Amino acid sequence: MKAMILAAGRGERLRPLTDHIPKPLAEVAGKPLIIYHIERLAALGVKHIVINHAWLGHKLEQALGDGRRWQLTISYSRELEALETGGGIKKALPLLGTEPFLVINGDVFIDAPPTINGKPLSLTAIEKAMMNRQAYLWLVDNPPQHPHGDFGLNGDQVELTTEPRLTFSGIAVYRPAFFDSSPDGRFGLAPLLKQKMALDLVAGERFPGYWCDVGTLDRLAQLNDRIAATANK
Repeated sequence: MKAMILAAGRGERLRPLTDHIPKPLAEVAGKPLIIYHIERLAALGVKHIVINHAWLGHKLEQALGDGRRWQLTISYSRELEALETGGGIKKALPLLGTEPFLVINGDVFIDAPPTINGKPLSLTAIEKAMMNRQAYLWLVDNPPQHPHGDFGLNGDQVELTTEPRLTFSGIAVYRPAFFDSSPDGRFGLAPLLKQKMALDLVAGERFPGYWCDVGTLDRLAQLNDRIAATANK
C-alpha cells in the first residue's frame, strides 16, 4: 500500500515559526510532526510514501531524504504554488499507482495509525470496507475550533445531512478513480467529496485514537504540553 502526506500548505496561522520551516517540520516533543506520520506508516508496512510540497519544500527533502532510514521510499511531488488538497493529490497520482492509497494531512497529530473496523489497516481490509466506494474517511468529534463539523455517518456511509455532524480528520483512503472527474490545477477537496457523497461513493468511520489539528501556535503548545504530561506519568 502507498501513502501520501500532504505538506504543501503555507501555515499562515503558525507564523512566525513557518516563516523559516514548512509546517510539517514543526516539532512535537522534539520531533517533527511529519516524522511521526512516517514512523507510523512504516509500522503499517507502507513501503512508498509520496510527499507534496511548495513552501520551503527543499527543507522537507533535506530533513527526510529518500526514506531509507525508515526502510521505505519517499518520493516528492513538487508544486510551484500550493494546489490545495484536491489539486495536490491529483498531481501526485502518477506516483501513487492504481490501487487505493492512504492520505494524511501533514499538520495533524495522531497517537496511533487508523484502523478499519478495529482491524489493522491493509489493502485487503481497505478493499473489503470500501466495496464499490471511491473514498473512505476517518471522522473525529468536533474540536473547539470547528464546532459544527463537516459530515455525518449513517452506518458506514458518509453523508452531508446526517446528524450528529463530525469533523473530517484529514485521513482518508482514495481510489485513483475518485479524481477522474476533477479539474486540473488548483482545487479543494471538499466540493469533490460532496459530489461523491451524493452518489453514495464515500464510506468511513470514527477515528478511535487521539487526534489534533496542529493549526496554530496555541494548539502546538497545548499538544506539546499534553505529550510532556503523558510522558511524565
